[in-house]
Amino acid sequence: MPMKIIRNDITKMPVDAIVNAANIKLKMGGGVCGAIFSAAGVEKLQEECNGIGKCNVGQAVITSGYSLMAKHIIHTVGPIWRGGTSGEAKLLYNCYINSLALALEHKCKAIAFPLISSGIYGYPKDQALEIAISAIGEFLLNHEMMVYLVVYDKNAYVLSEKLFSEIEKYIDDNYVEEHLLSELVRNIVSYESQQLENIQEDYLPCDLSSPVTVLKKKRSLEDVISQLDESFSQMLMRLIDEKGMADVETYKRANIDRKLFSKICNGKGYNPSKVTSIAFAIALGLNLDETRDLLNKAGYTLSHSNKFDVIIEYFIEEGNYNIYEINEALFDFDQVLLGA
Repeated sequence: MPMKIIRNDITKMPVDAIVNAANIKLKMGGGVCGAIFSAAGVEKLQEECNGIGKCNVGQAVITSGYSLMAKHIIHTVGPIWRGGTSGEAKLLYNCYINSLALALEHKCKAIAFPLISSGIYGYPKDQALEIAISAIGEFLLNHEMMVYLVVYDKNAYVLSEKLFSEIEKYIDDNYVEEHLLSELVRNIVSYESQQLENIQEDYLPCDLSSPVTVLKKKRSLEDVISQLDESFSQMLMRLIDEKGMADVETYKRANIDRKLFSKICNGKGYNPSKVTSIAFAIALGLNLDETRDLLNKAGYTLSHSNKFDVIIEYFIEEGNYNIYEINEALFDFDQVLLGA
């Protein structure tokens, strides 16, 4: 199952488990921790936490969800940022992996994470997000689970300044210029159309009372159908074979649900959405020409007049096919995310 970055209140997520950014002593704290304790019911949750006693940095423990919509709360202790030289990255990575392992052990089908350590523990938000995406992405390549990364508001994290500026420049260089070009083309076409009308008014054509009849053989319905090109699903399956990839690896890298993948593969005439089509192109590591060919099979294209398309084009040209990192950028630019 896929991963999604969403804006929401984690205490209101209808999932099997939510993750609490806890402290070592498992006491009610502030921020996300305080909100989860309050929503679950402080007295009962604290009593169970006291029974567990403690949780070391990078480790995870589980309790009941009590008054929450979630059945479980997984408590994990993130590292305090000390400049990045004290093993913080590995400890933060372990927070996600150990929490996911615990969720798997308790047969959870859906789990919601906050951005661990990015609050009062001071972990740089862009680095914290990169580690979260890396850990969750690696887990999902081998396991089936719906994973949400929940941010309370968009300003809760920022795309790395360097990447953001590079994407923004790419958009400016392509998206804006395309609009200016389109406007110029419209003006030229309008002018030439007016000139053509003037010419037609001044010069009437020769006698057309006996026009030449061009005989054209009408194609039968059978002829039309027999000339149909390779369908989207046929091309997708061919590309999967050519790339030497397994079906499971493909739909997981595309951030696509197994049921949707099966529906696409088993329906020769089924065309997925543009977002899903692009997700497969990313999963297969297609170049721009190959991506356009695949999109064309489903009736879509990439356009420089669409900001979403320009961002996708940027990542393909950069050779970055990490769908979670692409979704991070799309989220930051208020665009729809790839996958299911």
